[in-house]
Amino acid sequence: MFDKFKNEEGGEMVEERTDNNNTEESNSTIESTSQIGIGELMGKRAKLEEAIDYVGLMIKNLKDKRTLLEKDIEEESVDIKNLKEKLQKVSEYIEEENRGISELASKRQKVENEADEVGSIINTLRDRLSGVDRVIDEEGNRVKKIKDSRDAFNE
Repeated sequence: MFDKFKNEEGGEMVEERTDNNNTEESNSTIESTSQIGIGELMGKRAKLEEAIDYVGLMIKNLKDKRTLLEKDIEEESVDIKNLKEKLQKVSEYIEEENRGISELASKRQKVENEADEVGSIINTLRDRLSGVDRVIDEEGNRVKKIKDSRDAFNE
């Protein structure tokens, strides 16, 4: 009926053995009961009991497998949660670095603007100094002309 309880994925079924001492009593009982068909009925009942035991073992094996799967799934769930937390920290780090880069870019822009202002002030002051230098040169030339004309007049 169940191929005498095959070896099924870790679950081993063993055929139940009867003692030889009870064989003589069994044989006489079987002869008297087999005449009215009770022996066959008892044999079927024994086979059904064996089948029920076999099904029970199969159920136990399935429960064990399910338990292992649940454990594996829980472990994977924990690993995935840990990875998710790590990725969240990496994301926060990236956001922080982006904010820092934005702040640095803003500071650099301010410094660059100040440098442009300083350059503009320097150019303005240089132009003014050039103007002062021309005025001084012109005044120096006038003073020299005046001296030259006085010297020529005094001679």
